[in-house]
Amino acid sequence: MSPAARLWLARALVWIGAATPLALLIERTLNGRLGANPIEFLERDLGDWSLRFLLLSLALTPLRSLSGWTWPLKLRRTVGLWAYAYICLHFAVYIVFDLNILEPARALAQLAEDLVKRLYITVGFAAWLFLLPLAITSTDGWQRRLKRKWKTLHRLIYPAAVLGVLHYVWLVKKDLREPLLYAAILAVLLLWRWPWPKVRGAILRARPTPTAPASDQTLR
Repeated sequence: MSPAARLWLARALVWIGAATPLALLIERTLNGRLGANPIEFLERDLGDWSLRFLLLSLALTPLRSLSGWTWPLKLRRTVGLWAYAYICLHFAVYIVFDLNILEPARALAQLAEDLVKRLYITVGFAAWLFLLPLAITSTDGWQRRLKRKWKTLHRLIYPAAVLGVLHYVWLVKKDLREPLLYAAILAVLLLWRWPWPKVRGAILRARPTPTAPASDQTLR
């Protein structure tokens, strides 16, 4: 299989893997299997998947460093956009059902009140705002126009991820095991990006050298 075909297959698997939770959620909705509180179930499930894909997008850089492969970096945009899509759906459920979008003036007033009084909503909304310019400028055209500023702008993913985890931690009142697990994963991913030249150098020197045919080198 050629490198281009492998990359195409990897992208196809990402799309299938990212779309499957949404398809299952739609199936549960159509069949009335959302439990006693369907709105809460929708918000929680969509929020969970948005955070999982956001963390996965951050994990692709360490995967590239540890493996020596370059193809994980080619999947970051797709994974990141799926994360943002789930965040938008999570936010949309809150706007449509919790705030009653059929009454726009009342919904806006309630949103303003929630942003002031409910800290977890304030933090979650801020995470959504941080990711909005990243989604807009995710194309190759924007990358060419912004040049070096593009990388600077896309570092907003780090505070957005921190705010997303905090949103989850503050939202959950009893069982904190899952949000704290996400917090631990995020801490590891952020620490990897810290300038630890000696430690990271030792880890990278100890990694196994991937063996591949010459035709594979464009992906590594």
